Parts: sequence; C-alpha cells; structure tokens
Amino acid sequence: MPLTLAKKTFRTLCIIVATQYISVSAVYAQSVIKTEVENNYQQIIYKAADLAKQPYQEAKKTVPEELKSIDYQQYRSIRFLGDKALWKDESNFEVQLFHPGFLYKKPVKINEIITDSISSIPFSVDLFRYDGQAPQISHVIQSALDFSGFRVHYPINTDKYKDELIVFQGASYFRPLGPGLQYGASARGLAIDTAEPSGEEFPHFTEFWLIKPSAKDNAMKIYALLDSPSATGAYRFELLPGFPTKVKVRADLFFRKTVNKVGISALTSMFFYGENRVKHFDDFRPEIHDSDGLLVATENNEWIWRPLSNPSQLHVSSFSLHSPKGFGLLQRDKAFSSYEDMEAKYHVRPSIWVTPTGKPWGKGRVELVEIPTSDETNDNIVAYWVPEKELALGEQHTFEYDLTIKDKPAAITLGKVVQTRIGWAGFPGQENPPSKKERLFVIDFSDWPVNDFPGKFEIEAKLKNSSGNISDLQTVLLPDNKTWRTSFKLAPEGNIPVDMNLALHLNNQQLTETWSYVWYPDSIKE
Repeated sequence: MPLTLAKKTFRTLCIIVATQYISVSAVYAQSVIKTEVENNYQQIIYKAADLAKQPYQEAKKTVPEELKSIDYQQYRSIRFLGDKALWKDESNFEVQLFHPGFLYKKPVKINEIITDSISSIPFSVDLFRYDGQAPQISHVIQSALDFSGFRVHYPINTDKYKDELIVFQGASYFRPLGPGLQYGASARGLAIDTAEPSGEEFPHFTEFWLIKPSAKDNAMKIYALLDSPSATGAYRFELLPGFPTKVKVRADLFFRKTVNKVGISALTSMFFYGENRVKHFDDFRPEIHDSDGLLVATENNEWIWRPLSNPSQLHVSSFSLHSPKGFGLLQRDKAFSSYEDMEAKYHVRPSIWVTPTGKPWGKGRVELVEIPTSDETNDNIVAYWVPEKELALGEQHTFEYDLTIKDKPAAITLGKVVQTRIGWAGFPGQENPPSKKERLFVIDFSDWPVNDFPGKFEIEAKLKNSSGNISDLQTVLLPDNKTWRTSFKLAPEGNIPVDMNLALHLNNQQLTETWSYVWYPDSIKE
C-alpha cells in the first residue's frame, strides 16, 4: 500500500521542507500526493523521520531455528529458481531473491513499484529449490518468513546473458560489479561506531522498493529504509551499468540518539597479505587481497595513496579534509601472476570510488580501519567519511555521492604507486647488524600520463617522516624505462609509530600521487 501525506493548507504545502516530521498515522490517513516515483521516495523520507522519533524495535518476524543453525554449504544449497525472476524477459533488468538463514537472520521486506502502484512481494518456498543438505521448509511456516535480500541481473558482459550487477544482502551491505569483474569489496549504507571501544552498531536495510524499468531502460532505481537502535534513513539508489558501472546514492539520515562516530559511504574489503608483508605466510599464492590500497583526493587536488596492511593489532588512520573530491578502496594490481589463484581470481576484484555530489560535505576526515585477520574469509578493512560537525538529533542530514567501479579516477593525471615492498634494513653477513625493526622501504611509481617519460632528468624524492631516522634515500629508473623506484632505510625510535609521506618531484613540480604509510615497529618481534 502506498504511503500518503497528511492534508495541509495550500500555504503549508508550499513551504514544506525535507526536515519536517510527518507522523506515520497522518501519512496513512489521507491521500494528498500522487504515487509517482519521486513522491514515493519523499514518503519514505517521512517514514524514516517518523520512525526516528519512536523507540527502536526488533523485527516481529524471526527466522526458525532450522534455518538459523545451517552452515554455509547448506545455505548455498538453497537456490532461487531463475525462471521466477522478477521482470523475467520484460526488461533489461531482472531480480532474484535471497532466502533467509545462515548469517542472514534479519527479515527484509521487498516491494515492487510499477508506474503508480506499489505491491509487496510475499515470500514463497515455491521460488526456491532445496538441494542436497538444505533444510526442507514447509508451506505452513512460509507466512512467517521474509526474504534476506536480492540481486539485480543485467547484461554487463554480453547481450546474450544477464550477469549479476549488484547484491543487497546483510545489514546495509551492497556489492556492485562492472564488466569482467567478480565480487570483492562492498559498500555500506551506514557505519556507526566502527572501531570504537563501545562496539560497532550495524544498521539494516529493513525494506526495499524496486522500481520496474521499462523494457529498454538501461538504468534502474531502488529505494530502501534503514533502521538501527541509533539511526534511521531513507536511501535512493540509481543503478547505471556500463563502462564503468556507477551507482548514484542519496541518503537521508535521522538519529534517535547521539552517536560517537558516523561513517558515511562506508566501504568494506579484505586484505590478508601483499608485497608489503613483513611476516611469512605458508601459502603458494604471492598475494591475497580484495583491495590493495586506499586512494584519497583532497579539495586541493592532492592524491594520497595508502597501501593496506594486515596489522598485528587494530589500526585506525585518518585523513583530515574539507569537502573531499573522493576516496576509494582500489584493487590496483590486476596481474594474475601477483595472485596465481584460478579459484578466487583476486586479479578481477572490483575497485570502488566514492565521489561526493550535491551539497559539499564540509569538514571531516576519511578514516581507514585495518583489523587483524588470520585468514582471507574475514573482511578486515573499512573506509568511510566522518563529518566533523555532529549530526544533530531532530534534523534531516542528506548526503549524495556516486559509487564508480573503476581502478583509477579519470581526474588523476599523476604517476601512481604500483607497489610497496618492505624488508629488513640489514644484509646477510653484516657485522653489528641493525635491529630487525629497522626497515628498508622500496616504493615503485609508474603509470605516467606520458609513457616514454625521459630518464635523463633528475627526479627528486621528497619524504617526510613524523619520527625516526631516514637514511640512504635514492630514486632510480628501472630497466623498463617507465618505472621509478625510491628506496630508503628507516630506523624507528623504539616502538613509536612512524607516519611517512613521499612523492616524486621534478623542478618542484609534483609528478606523482603522495605515498602515505605508517610503520608500527612493534609489529616486528625480535
């Protein structure tokens, strides 16, 4: 049933602003606004606003025990029947629905919008096939179930087959794809108190509205309602598949209580180890990661590259900015030889770039959280925008941004960091060798705007460090005649972390993005 607005006088209607709170009872009471697509979204904003004034309540529907206790393989044995996809053979887009169970125990209500009509899609066991060890769900209990999410299919790789384009499942997570890629890094609607001592809160998308595209449409809109103990929100997603794929996002947030840290446009990924590893992993694969670095674009056109790490303890880094031009978790290394993994195919994992749109975001920081992990099954990397200004209670807070699935933003015209290597600063047979905590850093820059960059010019490496002593700083052109290598030795002061920034210059003109790294000496046990 479509939401409607309360009846107002003509004058009041003319001055309604998005920050008003309209009670749900009044919204349902009278029909004033037509159920057109954007009006439907406005009504979801009002629903989120009204919900924020009420105490948080857990969903009434619960997943039965026989579904809660199943393992990954059992859950994978429950398969949606493709011929029952929403809009099958009626549009370029098709939607397949996810069964509840395993990790996905929160019910998700899914609605369909066709022109001016909204209808709920009821859960049915007839939409699924239960193979192997999958639990058999009777028709009797299906009325107590809801879906756990959905995925959208679109012909992104060939016009003969509709590939998976994006998945919405679990909390406020969603995973978009581009041509030739497979799932890796994911996006989140909202992150609350990530890496805070009080513990992280995971808001959930509790309801979706899928707007049916016309037969030849190449874009699709999705609306969502978010809810959690601390916040509510209305979200609008516009899917734009292509080269590259883009997702345009609008988030309208309301808060039930003051939150220590709000993470806007959160991105989540996995980094187990890469070429910058400082400990041995007994694995045939040279590297294992979904993303290898965080890239940040400042308002002043500085580009900062932070290689990711798998730390020995929780690490949180911040980049203070004013109205950033963008940030993203990237999988830059696309060489199969870097991973040698034909099953996981880390060389085709996506990069996700965030571009703020609409109203400038103002002062704040891009925060990177790196969490220790002992295997590749855990997403241990999170990046998001934290506004400096507190997001006040009783107000609407709107953020708009684009998510682009690409490895290098078009705006960057500088050379980029292609690898970071770290090793002991000593050498075999050395008399009075240095401490194992003294490190040799090797950073390679390549991918210049001009491929045949002349090597006869003297390139200067400008390095800043917060502590410790730097020695043997040098930059050389590698035999490929297009990659410049900077190396240096670092002697830390005890266990004091060392924050470093490095870029290559020619005649005081910066040629590369800024390599940014924090070395934690206590990660090495002597």
